[in-house]
Amino acid sequence: MHNLDGVTRNDQVRALGLSTLAFTVCFAVWTIFSIIGVKIKGELGLSETQFGLLVATPVLTGSLSRIFLGVWTDQFGGRIMLPLQMLITAISVWLLASVQTYAVFLMIALGLGLAGGSFIIGIAYVSRWFEAERQGTALGIFGAGNVGAAVTNFAAPFLVV
Repeated sequence: MHNLDGVTRNDQVRALGLSTLAFTVCFAVWTIFSIIGVKIKGELGLSETQFGLLVATPVLTGSLSRIFLGVWTDQFGGRIMLPLQMLITAISVWLLASVQTYAVFLMIALGLGLAGGSFIIGIAYVSRWFEAERQGTALGIFGAGNVGAAVTNFAAPFLVV
């Protein structure tokens, strides 16, 4: 059990709110190929297999990255790991704007996949801010960041135009 002495309710609310916002953004990025992938498929003339691989790569990367991101979060803490993970993801999003080939899209998909790893970083980070009796509620609120998928469905079509 970690020590919560000196942690105020405002500290908890701020940590939870910012972590949930970060997770929402990460989840939106993690699922972006499910929307923009259709346009990419048409522009590059991708086969169904190539398209499937493009859409699956971020999900697979995000799922597998949770293993080492969890270890590193235990070692370095969420305060370091979440911004670092988001920086790598942001670079991938920035590079996405200039990609011309399928192979590079796949490489970018690997970087975007790290956004899916934000879940494990956030769970570890948020749980440390709350006593055991309130962790379920806090983690439930954090988990609502999955709404990022809806954000992607709404916003991505406007960004692709």
